Amino acid sequence: MTPPLTPATGQTLPTVGVFVQRFSSTPRGARLARRLVLHQLDAWGVPYGSEASDTAALLVAELAVNAATHGRVPGRDFEVAAEILGRTLRIAVSDARGELRPHSPGAPRSSVPLLAETGRGMLLVQALADRWDVLDRVPVGKTVVAELDLPR
Repeated sequence: MTPPLTPATGQTLPTVGVFVQRFSSTPRGARLARRLVLHQLDAWGVPYGSEASDTAALLVAELAVNAATHGRVPGRDFEVAAEILGRTLRIAVSDARGELRPHSPGAPRSSVPLLAETGRGMLLVQALADRWDVLDRVPVGKTVVAELDLPR
């Protein structure tokens, strides 16, 4: 994914803020990631409890839980990055397991049984994010990026 472009000029928009933090690959680490990103968004002017903040909370929660659960490698943390580029919030969650990847956007998915307890997380990301993708992480692992267009 590349930085969003202004519609009129085609120039890259400036970055308003960047937050990057590593967390333990545990449910507690995933919960802390969500809370700290929401705190940072509030400081950047995306008020806690707003629609954008609530949507970002769901995106961070799902991606962080996936990283802590499915991307976990013993002794390795996962990383969350959030940045505002113009009117776009970009959330990137990286983990050390590159071989277990969610389906890329637009790729056919296997159906999840109606009563299954897991398997719908990336469907949630797809429904909430304006754009998302799965990228390789150097030197090892993957990064799932979700973008959310912020209101004016």
